[in-house]
Order: sequence, then C-alpha cells, then structure tokens
Amino acid sequence: MTHTKAIRRTHSGTGDALVIGFDGVEINHQIRRLLAKVQPAGVILFKRNIVTAEQTWELLNECQKCVPTPLFRCVDMEGGTVDRFRSIFGATPSAAHVFATEDRRLFRKHGRVIGQACRALGFNVDFAPTLDLALAPALPVMGTRVVSADPRKVVNYAREFLAGLDSQGVLGSGKHFPGLGSAALDTHKALPAIDKSMKALWAEDLLPYRRMRRELPMVMVSHAAYPAVTGGPIPASVSKKWITNILRNKIGYRGLIATDDMEMGALQASATMESAAIASVEAGADLLLICHQEELILRAHEAILLKAEGGRVFANRLCESTVRTARFKKARGLGGLCPRPTAASTEKITRAVWELEEQARLEGPLTERPGASA
Repeated sequence: MTHTKAIRRTHSGTGDALVIGFDGVEINHQIRRLLAKVQPAGVILFKRNIVTAEQTWELLNECQKCVPTPLFRCVDMEGGTVDRFRSIFGATPSAAHVFATEDRRLFRKHGRVIGQACRALGFNVDFAPTLDLALAPALPVMGTRVVSADPRKVVNYAREFLAGLDSQGVLGSGKHFPGLGSAALDTHKALPAIDKSMKALWAEDLLPYRRMRRELPMVMVSHAAYPAVTGGPIPASVSKKWITNILRNKIGYRGLIATDDMEMGALQASATMESAAIASVEAGADLLLICHQEELILRAHEAILLKAEGGRVFANRLCESTVRTARFKKARGLGGLCPRPTAASTEKITRAVWELEEQARLEGPLTERPGASA
C-alpha cells in the first residue's frame, strides 16, 4: 500500500483528531453524512441541541451508530452560567457558589450530581472543571466559573469535582491551559495577550496542572497568547512551546490534550481554519474541537489529510495522537450509553440538582460577580 493510501485509510476513519458539533436536536441525513465522512473521535452538544432527556439520549445514540468505535460524547457542563441541562433538570449551582461553602464533600457532590446528569443523557466527557484563577482582569468574563485566586484552593475544589465525575463514569477536563485568570478579553471574541512571565505563570496559573498532571484525563488548551513566553502573539492552542515543550515535557502530562473551540474569534481572526488545524496538530494537540459549522469541520479534516499525505513528519505526529486516543478510549472502557432515561430517572436527578442548589445557597452565600461568557 502506498504512503498516501495508508494515510487515507488510517486518518479518514475513527482515528481523526476531531471533536465536532452541529445544529439540530435530532439526527438527519446531513449529520449522518458528516459523521460518516469525518469519522470523528467525538461529538459535542450544546444548549441548542438539548431539549429533553430522551431526545438528547436518542441524538447521542444515533451519532454513535454512525461511528464504529466508541465516541467521546462531550458537553460543557459546569453549572451556573454554563448550564446546558437547565431545561431538563433545573438550575445547577456554579463552581464558585459550591466553592463558597468551603465543604469538600459538597465539591465532590457537585461533580457527582453533574456526572449523574451527564451519564443519564448519554455523555461520557464533561469539559470541566475550570482551573483558571479568579483574578481581577478575568472576572468580568469568567464570573462564577472560577473559584479562587489561590491556585492551591483551585486544586482542592477541582480534585473533588473530578472524583465526583469519575464516580459516575464521566471523564473531566481541566481548562483553560495555561490559564485565563489574567485575560481581560473574551477568547470567544478576541485574542487576549497575557503579559505574564513564565516564572509567575509557573508559580500561579500552572500550579493546578502541575499538581494534577496524573489526575486530569484531558486538558483543554486556550487560544490566549503569552508573548513573554513565546516571543509573540501566538495562541497557546497552536504553540508547540506550550503544548509539547511545557505541558508534555516540562510538566509531564500524559493524558489527552484538546483545543478550545477552533471557531472562536481569538483564533479565526489571525488564521484560516486549515492553517490553525495543521498548526495545532504540529504543536502536539490530540483533539481539535470544531463546534458548529460543517464547512469549517470539512475544511480542517481535508487540510489535515492533505498535510499527512504530503509528508511523513506530520503523518507521524498525527499517528502519535491517533494511537494515544485509541489507547485512552480502550483503557477507559468507553462503551455504550446508559439505559434510555425515564420520567422517574429524570425526576430523581432533578431532585438531586435541587438539593445541591439548596445546600450551596444555605451553606455558602456568594456575592454575585459580573456576568460570565459561556
């Protein structure tokens, strides 16, 4: 078999380094065709895709039928302003509200209840917890998504939250590496340049990743730039220095590395989807999130295939991620969905969410922060 044919055979299937999103609340011909063509590593749903418990479960089940190996079935579910399940289970408290109770048992319960909700709907990955520090520059954007300016206290919350998720068979992901605590701009809209030295980042923003390098199943890399570290306005998500040199080699992280949504303004303002996707893979990312537009998903997919066909160095780098992802899925035992949700099971989780909200409200009143971006 020729090098080109081997690359096509390997990387046009389930090994693709893509986690994709789409519009719609039910599977249709267009979504089936997209999944069949790309054969992504995973799918991600948002509030736009989620209406009822049974509908969400069915949508994920139909997506899985289009791909022969287990999908990462992903969601961003933090509680508070980033609450994808509010219409099904009611309002889940934010990380900051739970943290304000100073009760580690409640930190774990936060993860456990969110994990129960995720599993009931068919998800096996939750892109949480947020490890960014609650520093003044980012609070107008992050709001109650962040818990503390003290990285050690962030670790205390995150460890318990992850244990709660894990107890329900849901994988968590620390975000947004290297840290958005000093970012005054929203990466959904623009590229923040964080003027902070490596020494300061190592002692503060990176401490949660250092302490939890063996505990985090996944790490999500942000699109913020750190010019004092990279020497220019290079988003971390396309920076080999950040992903390979620092996260992989210096910190020693061995789990999966995902990018934040590649459609965000912080990245798209300075690069085409094709060049950004290639640069992220070259930098060492395993999973690229492209969360909405089919055209951009297909452009990234084809660009990666063409680049792999054109040279063994890139093909080997891509194969490294493909193998790592396949081994990760096998080791984690990702399988089918939980049983179809019923009115009784949905009501049980709704009750658990309500009880968690009440505990957080009674035990740890929190002064409201500025609104946050999801």
